[in-house]
Amino acid sequence: MSTRSIILGLSAMALLAIAPEARPAVQSVDVYGAWHCGNDYCTWSTVRTVEEFDAQNHWLIERGDGGPSVNLVVLSFVHPLKLLDQTTDAGTLNGVPRGMTSDIVNYFKTRGVRVMLSIGGITYTQAWNQALAKNATQFGLNAAALATRLGVGIEIDYEENRSPNLAGLEQFIRAYRSVHEYDTTGMNPAARLTIDLAAGDRWLIAITRTATAEWLRDTSPAEVRLDYANAMVPARQPRAADAIANWQEHVDGKPQYAPPILPLAPAKFTGSVYLVGGKVIAECNNFAKSLQSSTSSFVRMVAGKEASMTPGMLGYMFWAAECSGTRSVCTTPPNTCEGGVGVGATTLQVPIPMPPLRQY
Repeated sequence: MSTRSIILGLSAMALLAIAPEARPAVQSVDVYGAWHCGNDYCTWSTVRTVEEFDAQNHWLIERGDGGPSVNLVVLSFVHPLKLLDQTTDAGTLNGVPRGMTSDIVNYFKTRGVRVMLSIGGITYTQAWNQALAKNATQFGLNAAALATRLGVGIEIDYEENRSPNLAGLEQFIRAYRSVHEYDTTGMNPAARLTIDLAAGDRWLIAITRTATAEWLRDTSPAEVRLDYANAMVPARQPRAADAIANWQEHVDGKPQYAPPILPLAPAKFTGSVYLVGGKVIAECNNFAKSLQSSTSSFVRMVAGKEASMTPGMLGYMFWAAECSGTRSVCTTPPNTCEGGVGVGATTLQVPIPMPPLRQY
């Protein structure tokens, strides 16, 4: 045997001898969810029967082997000001879109799929500003009451980039937490309160800075603590390297900013990709060529910047199921997504129902 072969063999043995705690940890993908826009471009203004809804969305609860394609569905969107004012109109009942019914919520929950409602979205940014300025505390209490009634969690999608009302937003969180305390077990669906951040750290800067420093840390007080954040999709579907670069920004923070953005624990956020575009794409129908496939090693292993942070992000979110916009195809027959997301759920061994989440 040559000297080089002996050296290589010894090097390999040395690697195998590394203590288990020193090897990179590979975490499970615990959050594997889809925002859901209904059949009317995210207004959810019409009551639907379970039979009709199932005909358009069955792939979400059946990936081909009897299991669901996702373990979370986020119904999007609730109008912030209408929720505060408890508005009843053609598309809204007591502040809630008429299509967001207990029948639709239970359609998913009875299959082990967690359900949340998203308040806001880019279209309702000004409505968020108005609701927070008018009565942020009552707004949070109304959100908590809605969560109680339907047995769902709440997502904060407040996309004010320039001058967000951070004091009002904290009042909203405090009011919500006064009803639904932070729950480390994840057993209470209504206690799940999350926030959406940008794909990376260069947009929604003020919200990201505050959320990362004050609401998403292991030292955050329970009365303002959020469960996790979603790093939203960028303007268009990124390449794998660009998606990873965006998510790495959250992990690293922005120490060069004044004031800085602190590093976000990988266990405190998900990464998001598009489910469909102007046509069906790999995320929907070809897992082997999808971003969730090509980025999964990073998502499951990325190391935090602080010793107390466990490696690995929480998982993935997909934008968006059914009909998200006039320029995107709908994920309805024949464009269903069990070949992408569904295969991913099997390949990545996504736990259903969602397990208790790592805390930091």
